[in-house]
Amino acid sequence: MIRTLATIAAMAALALPAMADDDDDDDDGFGLAGILSASNKEDLEPIQLGAGIPLTTAPWVLESGKYYEFEIQGDGSQELALVGPEFFRAIWIDEIVVEGLEIRPLGVDSIEFDEAGEMEIGFVAIKPGSYYLKIPGSTGETQRVEITIE
Repeated sequence: MIRTLATIAAMAALALPAMADDDDDDDDGFGLAGILSASNKEDLEPIQLGAGIPLTTAPWVLESGKYYEFEIQGDGSQELALVGPEFFRAIWIDEIVVEGLEIRPLGVDSIEFDEAGEMEIGFVAIKPGSYYLKIPGSTGETQRVEITIE
């Protein structure tokens, strides 16, 4: 038994330099964090949350399995919220960052700004379909972000 352990230890010591050299090569194509790696990340246009201004300039077209980040910038002109429960259930939220505080929720239904501020949301698009984020009670097209996950 002691001889077997000594043999295993000697073989492991011989293999360590070779394994260390392999760690320098990131040719496996997966990156350090898989789907959360920088090569799979895209920044989306920020949402502008203010009285009477368009939320975005164009619809979002997302790819299932890709990681996205976007900011919501509230100007404080009025108390405003964004709702989109179907969208929030079609994604996996990695984190919501507010003033340096990272929140990792199990789910979100809506977000509200009572005063000026900014938040960033990082997520992975999961379920293909057509979704939206909108200011509740609004009917104007500029108060709504159309989202497609392909």
